[in-house]
Amino acid sequence: MKTASGAQLDVGRLALLVLMLGVGWYFWYSPLFWPLKVLVVMMHESGHALATLLVGGSVDRIHLAANESGSCLSQLPPGFLAKVAVYSGGYLGSAVAGAGLLLATFRFQLRRWVLGAACVWLTVMGVFYAGDTFTLAFCLGTALALGLCAKFLPDGAVDVLNLFIAAFTALYAVFDLRDDLWNSAVRSQSDAALLANLTWVPAVVWAALWTLLAVALLAVAAYVSMHAKPKGLQMPSVGARARRV
Repeated sequence: MKTASGAQLDVGRLALLVLMLGVGWYFWYSPLFWPLKVLVVMMHESGHALATLLVGGSVDRIHLAANESGSCLSQLPPGFLAKVAVYSGGYLGSAVAGAGLLLATFRFQLRRWVLGAACVWLTVMGVFYAGDTFTLAFCLGTALALGLCAKFLPDGAVDVLNLFIAAFTALYAVFDLRDDLWNSAVRSQSDAALLANLTWVPAVVWAALWTLLAVALLAVAAYVSMHAKPKGLQMPSVGARARRV
């Protein structure tokens, strides 16, 4: 099936994405996926950190925990909009990361550059912002693991790895927002609660809003990434040995 721009649906990519989503959902509580869950928590906290820097604040430190919780301690400039942006940054962080992984891997065929960028991101966050030994060890250890994958895995395996991380990130973002939406105990301690205290808009409304936006963003990214470019516009792959990260 072709779109008006001539891009054609890649049925193989779509089937692989559906498979990855199914595997992630079915084995959600498997301890094998614990590192990925902590990785997505790091994406969430990085969203807070980036929003803080964009509004002119400063990030003191980031904490990750083995129970899949996290926190970003920041100093914010005065102002209503700055606080709304920072409190919302975590919700956007994981959704944007999942969408970016899909687009970078399949629309733009960046493959190893995706893993290389993840290595740089985790190293920077660990060295400059880790607030405890666990956070530092997780960031640097995961950066090393992804770097080795970028260096030694074949192109097809890199694509599968990137797609699985993207699918898992998307699931985590949606499940995280689902808990905020339906679980009042979770919602009362979430970013939605902070937004509610700041704006007087109920936390459940904020959770619903960010759920809809996250799902829409991920759906658009999946749609675009599942449609191949016309042949004349395809970017060259960076998977050749001489250009590996």
